Amino acid sequence: MREFTVPPLATAPRVGGLADSVYDNAESDPGRTALARKDAAGQWQNVTAEQFRDEVIALAKGLLAEGVRFGDRVGIMSRTRYEWTLFDYALWSIGAQSVPLYPTSSAEQVFWMLHNAEVSACLVEHEDHAMTVGSVIGRLPQLRKLWQLDADPVAELTAAGAHIDDEVVHRHRMAVTPEAVATIIYTSGTTGRPKGCVITHANFMAEADNIVLRYDKVFRSKPGDEAATLLFLPLAHVFGRMVQVAAVRGRVKLGHQPELAARALLPDLQSFRPTFILAVPYIFEKVFAAARRRAETDGKVGPFDKAVEVAVRYAEALEHKAFGTASGPGAALRMQHQLFDKLVYSKVRDAMGGRVRHAMSGGSAMERRLGLFFAGAGVRIFEGYGLTESTAAAAANPPERTRFGTVGTPIPGTTVHLAEDGEIWLHGGQVFQGYHNDAKATDAVLHDGWFATGDLGAVDEDGYLTITGRKKEILVTSGGKSVSPVPLEERVRAHPLVAQCIVVGNDRPFVAALVTLDPEAVAHWLTMRGKPEMPPRDLVRDPDLETEIRRAVVAANTLVSQAESIRTFRILAHQFTEEHGLLTPSLKLKRKAIETAYEAEVEALYRG
Repeated sequence: MREFTVPPLATAPRVGGLADSVYDNAESDPGRTALARKDAAGQWQNVTAEQFRDEVIALAKGLLAEGVRFGDRVGIMSRTRYEWTLFDYALWSIGAQSVPLYPTSSAEQVFWMLHNAEVSACLVEHEDHAMTVGSVIGRLPQLRKLWQLDADPVAELTAAGAHIDDEVVHRHRMAVTPEAVATIIYTSGTTGRPKGCVITHANFMAEADNIVLRYDKVFRSKPGDEAATLLFLPLAHVFGRMVQVAAVRGRVKLGHQPELAARALLPDLQSFRPTFILAVPYIFEKVFAAARRRAETDGKVGPFDKAVEVAVRYAEALEHKAFGTASGPGAALRMQHQLFDKLVYSKVRDAMGGRVRHAMSGGSAMERRLGLFFAGAGVRIFEGYGLTESTAAAAANPPERTRFGTVGTPIPGTTVHLAEDGEIWLHGGQVFQGYHNDAKATDAVLHDGWFATGDLGAVDEDGYLTITGRKKEILVTSGGKSVSPVPLEERVRAHPLVAQCIVVGNDRPFVAALVTLDPEAVAHWLTMRGKPEMPPRDLVRDPDLETEIRRAVVAANTLVSQAESIRTFRILAHQFTEEHGLLTPSLKLKRKAIETAYEAEVEALYRG
């Protein structure tokens, strides 16, 4: 099958913009909890739909008072927090456009995005961000205003706009059409300079409304149990923005958490208690790894591993039943599953707050076995696929027939087409309008409304899409063998001790790999084996550790032929980081940068 289409569930609005949902929610159900924010004591405080509307309109008036006009672009450089959502909807209320910047962006990256987008005002989170913008402000003559969240600009702007009548904001809002630009989101720049994706109000509406309707069981919690989600993905990334828009339009209680690190995130999951989450595989890997380490510390790793096996078998049996290839779990398996639900699975759910029953995962591939485990443990993860250019998800697993290890079927209103070379082409209401001020790049990927993604995939007989690689990342060995590195890297990374893996081999005689380690997992591994702490340079030479990593490499090699397999590897003393320019803000590998930074280590793999 080369093409698969799913009809839309949502009717495309003919008028209005994204801000309208804030005002409609407040009008129809003013007392409903719309968001929650932390107070100075770190306690969650609810914000009603009416309160949020009033804050949005007050801030919108302040922005008008400070000279922000219809069609202006305003940069936002901040971690994920309540004020970001507040500013987004205030800007959309007056027909302005937000331009997100990753808070870790360098001064030159900040300059390029603010200059390219012709931003006239900018909101930053703290003094460090202000200094970053300040260092390039002399080259940005169009930038007239700079606000800093830590200095409480919300109060300042609210006071500045107090004299403006609410009707002025409403007149601006009524002039916004679905075809108007809502935001320009810059790609994370794995290769070359970031490109600004022009996303309209209609793009977000098509994406969010179809997802909310298709995943009604996720967005509509059970009676008496308020639907809620904690947003911890970067709002500078399209996935995070889609979550924000879907929560507001779907009337789901929304909270914000600024840190993706497990040590900060897990306590907030437990205090906020979401009913569903949208995350990247890294989060689920961390939850699983923490649970297994805890079991090993308590001397119960044997029962834990048995519980994992039961969960995987149970979920597989349900998967077979959903596709009509088997009758489902047998009596013995159901009894084992029930036992482990009390002993193990409930604790895994408790780590995520205790109420999570569904999750959506994107950004990178999730190992099939991990998805099966969580499903067996009572948390169904719907893996999906999308890009900035498709306003997040273009495909996702359907709730009633999840095929683990795939990214599912097209979301409603989307067509997935495979070109002759296996490249994935997308068509639908969520496909972006093009790259800002870059007609050449736009013409290279948009063809009569079709978006050529650059990703490679396969579609099975049921219309389920599997991502097999990226055209630009295919390695060709000196022997002429083409190798897709991503499946190998993901399988190696599935080992609990591995943080990252990059496969190399372009124009080389064979495939090799560089591997980095997870510090928390390694510390636990050393403790459980009675080994002393070691400096990184000694740790990477430990023969027992090398044996563990070799097991991960051997497991990855079972996916491919001998000619495509990883022949040798090297363990690195330090992880690839965004700060060193080796990862994108969405944690993707910058392959060329890594190979340049570790040129000596790569050369050593091919000596002798």
